Amino acid sequence: MLTIDQSIRLDRPSERRRPGAVVIGSGFGGLAAAIRLGARGYRVTVLERLDQLGGRARVHRQDGFTFDAGPTIVTAPFLFEELWALCGRRMSDDVHLVPMRPFYRIRFEDGATFDYSGDEAAMRAEVARFSQADVPGYERFMARSREICRVGFEELGHVPFGSVRDMLRIAPDLLRLGGHRSVYGEVSRHIRDERLRTIFSFHPLLIGGSPFRASAIYCLIAHLERRWGVHFAMGGTGRLVDGLAGLIRGHGGSLRTGADVAEIGVENGRATGVTLTTGERIPADIVVSNADSAFTYRRLLPPRVRRRWSDTRIEAAKSSMGLFVWYFGTKRKYPDVAHHTILMGPRYRELIADIFGRKHLADDFSLYLHRPTATDPMLAPPGHDAFYVLSPVPNLAGGQDWSACAEPYRARIARFLEASLLPGLSGSVVTSKVTTPQDFADDFLSFRGSGFGLEPVLTQSAWFRPHNASEDVRNLFLVGAGTHPGAGLPGVLSSARVLDRVVPDARVFA
Repeated sequence: MLTIDQSIRLDRPSERRRPGAVVIGSGFGGLAAAIRLGARGYRVTVLERLDQLGGRARVHRQDGFTFDAGPTIVTAPFLFEELWALCGRRMSDDVHLVPMRPFYRIRFEDGATFDYSGDEAAMRAEVARFSQADVPGYERFMARSREICRVGFEELGHVPFGSVRDMLRIAPDLLRLGGHRSVYGEVSRHIRDERLRTIFSFHPLLIGGSPFRASAIYCLIAHLERRWGVHFAMGGTGRLVDGLAGLIRGHGGSLRTGADVAEIGVENGRATGVTLTTGERIPADIVVSNADSAFTYRRLLPPRVRRRWSDTRIEAAKSSMGLFVWYFGTKRKYPDVAHHTILMGPRYRELIADIFGRKHLADDFSLYLHRPTATDPMLAPPGHDAFYVLSPVPNLAGGQDWSACAEPYRARIARFLEASLLPGLSGSVVTSKVTTPQDFADDFLSFRGSGFGLEPVLTQSAWFRPHNASEDVRNLFLVGAGTHPGAGLPGVLSSARVLDRVVPDARVFA
C-alpha cells in the first residue's frame, strides 16, 4: 500500500519556488543525499519501493526480537554527525552510539582468539601473543594504513572522479601507496605469521571484496577504525534510519514507501523526473538514484541514452560476493559471546577463491556472528539473545538454486556454531529467518544478487566506477555502494557528500 509523508505542504509559495529533487531508494546513501539536497534548497521526495525505509538497512521484527537486516558496524560517525549539523541539530539528541570494546573477536578453528581493538598497547600485546617477531611489522603496517587513510579517505573520499584527468592526477599517489598490490599482499610485506596476515587482511570482505584482489588502498580501513572507532547504535541500526528520516521531514521533505520507480524520464539528454510502476509521473529538476547502479542503468534508463554503461559493459564487470544471512533468536543467553565475532574456517585463500573465482558453494565457511544483545538487551525478550550470522557466498553467477540449498546450508552453519561457540543451540532457537543472494536480487534489485555492488578492485575504483554525476544523462546522480567511493557506511555516506560538488546550486533552477 502506498504511504505518503504529509509533512510537506506543496501549497506554500516558498515550496512552489524550490526546485524539485527525486531520490530513488532510501538506503543510507539516499537518505544522506536527501538531507544534503534539502539543506541546499531543494524540495526533496524520497521514493522507496519496499514497505519500510532503510533499503538494505531495514529492520526485521519477529516474535519479540529486533534484527538489523544489514549494516551493523558504524565507523567514521562524524559523517552521520555532519548530517545532523546540516539541519541545525545534534545527532546525540536522536541516536546514542556506543563504542565497541573490542571491535571484533576473531576466532580460529583451533579455538585461538584475537581481540581486535583501537587500543594501541592492547593490540601490540595481542600481536605478540601470536608472534612476538611481528610486532615491529604490525606497527609499520599501521603507519602505512594511516598514510593510505589520509590520502584515500580524508583527501579523496568525498572528491568526484568525473574525468580521466582526475585519475591521472592521483596515479602517483596510488603507486606510492601500493594501490597496484592487493590488501593481502600489502599486509604480507610487513607481517609474516599467517594467522596475523588473515587478521589484518579480512577487512575487504566487509565491503564486498576479496583480500587477494582488493586494492591495497583499502588497507585504510585499519586506521579508519583505530582513529574513529567502531560503534553500535542503541536500538539497532534502524535508529539511524529513523533519525535521518526525521531530518528529512524537518526540512520539508517527503518520504514515500511502496513507491516503485519504473523509469527515469530523459528529455534532450537531461533527467526530468521519474515514472512509477503505477503510471504516476513525478517531475523533478534533478534525480538521484540510490538503487543498485547496474539496475539504474540497465532497467531505469532507456538504451538510447546510454553510452558508457551499456548492458555489455555492466555484464563484463566484476560483482561483489553474495551474502547468506541467518537471523535467529534463542531462549537462553550466551554471555561469553562478544558483540562482533569473526569465525575463521579451516581455509582462507582457498575459500575466497571458491567464492570469488570458482563461484562454488563450499562445504566449509568463515562467518561473521553479530550478537547485538551483548550491548542492547532490549532487542530481545528478557532472558533471550538475538543473533545474525553472515556467510560470504558466491553471487548468483554461481548458479546456485537457493530455494533448494538455503536450508541445508543454514543447518550446516547451525551445527558449526553449536559445536564451536553456541552450545545447546539446536534446542534454544525460538525464531529464525534467512536471507540469500536471491533475496538480494528480488528485494533490493541487486545485479547478480551481490551484497555490495561492484567488487572493489583497482580497475573498478574511483574513475572506473559509475560516476556520482552520470556520464550518460545530465542532472542524474548516483549514490550508494555501486558508485564512488564504494561500499560500507563511510563509503555510501561519502558518496552523498560528493553531491555537494557535482549537483548544481538550487538557484540555477529558480
